[in-house]
Amino acid sequence: MNKSQENWIAEGEAAFYKTYNRYPVVFERGEGICLYDSDGEKYLDFYAGIAVNALGYGDPEFTKAIQEQAGKLLHVSNYFYNIPSIEAGEKLLAASQMDKVFFTNSGTEAVEGALKIARRYGYNKDGKHDHEIIAMANSFHGRSMGALSVTGNDHYQEPFKPLIPGIRFAEFNNLDSVKALFNEKTSAVIMETIQGEGGIYPAEKEFLEGVRKLCDEYDALLILDEIQCGMGRSGKMFAWQNYGVKPDVMTVAKALGNGVPVGAFLARGKASTCMVPGDHGATYGGNPFVCAAASKVLDLFKEREIPAHAAKMGEYLWKRLEEIKESFPVVTDHRGMGLIQGLEFSIPVGPVVSDALLKEKLVLISAGTNVIRFIPPLIIEEKDVDEMTARLTRVLKAVKAE
Repeated sequence: MNKSQENWIAEGEAAFYKTYNRYPVVFERGEGICLYDSDGEKYLDFYAGIAVNALGYGDPEFTKAIQEQAGKLLHVSNYFYNIPSIEAGEKLLAASQMDKVFFTNSGTEAVEGALKIARRYGYNKDGKHDHEIIAMANSFHGRSMGALSVTGNDHYQEPFKPLIPGIRFAEFNNLDSVKALFNEKTSAVIMETIQGEGGIYPAEKEFLEGVRKLCDEYDALLILDEIQCGMGRSGKMFAWQNYGVKPDVMTVAKALGNGVPVGAFLARGKASTCMVPGDHGATYGGNPFVCAAASKVLDLFKEREIPAHAAKMGEYLWKRLEEIKESFPVVTDHRGMGLIQGLEFSIPVGPVVSDALLKEKLVLISAGTNVIRFIPPLIIEEKDVDEMTARLTRVLKAVKAE
C-alpha cells in the first residue's frame, strides 16, 4: 500500500538530523523540467536542485551513460587510474583552458582544495604560516570549516567560531576595499564570479579586472568560485569568460554531474604545481561512476550548445522578469546574468516561495531573506518561462492585495 506524503514526511522528520526546514512535499520522480510528488502532482521546476539539474530530469543519453558505467565499475581508489576520470578531466580542462584538475565529491570540498592550494602557495614562498586570504562579504562558499571561514555571513559563522585564521573580508564590487587589505602576506583572493546565496550579484568588470591586477602585482592567487554560476548558467561555460578575466584556481560542481555528486577544483600556471603527493586526497573523488556522469555532461553541453541556449533563454527570462518588476511595487530590483537571475522584494520572500510551491506547483528558491532566485534547468524554452511567469504573477497578485 502506498504511503501518503504526510506519512513519508513524518518518517523523515523522525529520522533526519534537523538542519533543514523542508517544505511539505515529497518528490518522487522527474521528467524534462518538471518534478512529480509521491501523490503524482506535477510541478514546474525553476530551481533545478539549486542549479544542479542543468539537463533536466530523465535525459535519455545521460541516463544511459551512467547506467552503462554502473554495470562496469563504480569505484577504485586513486592509487590507480580509471578511464572515465581521465576522459572527464581532459574535457573539463579543454572547456576551461586550465592546466590541472582534481575531482571532489562536492562544491564545498572543491573550495577546501582551493584553499589548501592558497595556503601551500604562500608557505612555499617563505616557509611561514602567516599568509592571508581575502574573501568577500555577503559571499557563500559552503558549510565545512574551511569553506565557512571564507563565507562572508555572520549568520552562518557565529555558532562555529573560532574558524580558520588569516581570513580578511572585503566588500564585493568595491575595489578600494580589496586594495586596503592587500599586503605582502596575501596569498589569495577568493570570490564567486556571481554571488548566489548572497542575493545574485554579478561581479562588475572593472572590479574583477582590478582584483586580477592586484593578484598579479602581489604574487597572489585569484580563486573564482563557479560552483553555482558556472557550467553554462551565465551564458558562457564559465562565468569569468564573460569578463575575460581568468582565475588561477577555479571551483566547479553542481551542474557538472547533473545530479550525481561530483565537483572539482582546477588550477593553472603557478597554482597547478604547488602541491605535492600526500598534500590532498579524497576516497571517492574522481571515481569511475561520477566521472562517467561528468564526462557525459560535458559531451552533451558541447553537442547541444547548452551555454548558448542558456544565454538566449536568459535574455527572454530577463524580459519577462522585468515585466514582473514593473507590475508589482513589492519587487524593488532585478539582477543577474543568463539563467541565474534574482528579483529583490521589499518583504521576506519565504511566504511567496511557499505559496508558489504549494498553490501553483512552481518550484522556486530564495537567496537570503528577500530575493527569489531563478536558476532553472538550462534546457528551458520560452514557453516554460511564460508558464513560470503566469504562475508567479498569480501568487504576487495575492501578495499585492494584502
